[in-house]
Amino acid sequence: QVQLVEFGGGLVQSGGSLRLSCVPSASIFSAKSMAWYRQAPGKQRELVATITNSGSTNYADSVKGRFTISRDNAKNTVYLQMRSLKPEDTAVYYCHYDDFNYWGQGTQVTVSS
Repeated sequence: QVQLVEFGGGLVQSGGSLRLSCVPSASIFSAKSMAWYRQAPGKQRELVATITNSGSTNYADSVKGRFTISRDNAKNTVYLQMRSLKPEDTAVYYCHYDDFNYWGQGTQVTVSS
């Protein structure tokens, strides 16, 4: 099983930026799809963004134009660049290896107003 470790969460003011990193324990070079999800307190986990091995991306409407998902196969890392953060972006963010339904442990993002 591949372990996924997320980095980069923290506390940021509204309008600020953060970059999350997801580092798998094995190569994701051949991964067909990787994704970021988030779960806010009292809410269901929701899809934030996905990226395929060809570089195609897809975003939730709530983050379009503000978040960017990317993958660096040389560094074996998936990123989520988050800009213009809003308090409603506060959640635990999870990396997901879609091919095998593997989850990371999550990283907390808190946006203060």
